[in-house]
Amino acid sequence: MTAENASLQAQPATLYVVATPIGNLADLTERAAALLCSVQLVACEDTRTTRVLLDRIGARPETVAYHEHNEQTMATRLADRIAAGASVAVVSDAGTPGLSDPGFRIVRECRRRGLAVVPVPGPNALLALLCSAGLPTNAFFFAGFLPARTAARRTFLERYRDFPHTIALYESCHRIAAFLDEIAEVLGATRVVAVGKELTKRHETILAGPVAEVRSRLASLAIKGEFTVLIAPEDYGL
Repeated sequence: MTAENASLQAQPATLYVVATPIGNLADLTERAAALLCSVQLVACEDTRTTRVLLDRIGARPETVAYHEHNEQTMATRLADRIAAGASVAVVSDAGTPGLSDPGFRIVRECRRRGLAVVPVPGPNALLALLCSAGLPTNAFFFAGFLPARTAARRTFLERYRDFPHTIALYESCHRIAAFLDEIAEVLGATRVVAVGKELTKRHETILAGPVAEVRSRLASLAIKGEFTVLIAPEDYGL
């Protein structure tokens, strides 16, 4: 067996951190598909969501729920199974586990025990927007999801008002309009931002420009799903 073929076959006593599509199921990599078909267990946020993907590629592993509400307990249980020889893949509903999704605790637990952890990279909403929005990419700061409270978000914007690199974060459909208003109020209506909506899906939309302009254009669109947002440094302009 060649080294390349070996990388497509799940090995015992190994955790695979597998990136899954953020919308378009065709974005699943060949390696990710092969490993999902050969691991014994897939730990996923929602077994129903992941089953759609597994059925598409003909994979029949055992599945178990691994999400923010049981992550701490399940991390230990999953590491026990890996230590006993099982091959396990951890996936999120979409994108790369551990980036604003469950995954960190099982990886940390396996590292603590000296167990093998193998990354299987692939789709990621943050990088998809960053490489296609036209904002600076030489350096950036990923802030994940900001707190829901308005005061906390405004405090964040004040703290990073003069940050010299692009700021990247995720926001929900319930707060995206208000958040863009807050950016305009705290950082100014001309601060350049980029907003990614439905990335890789049929109605993918990427808006970039002064935040007041982007906010106005967003008002004419259906607001659903999660959004990826980039905030350019103050001295940058499209």
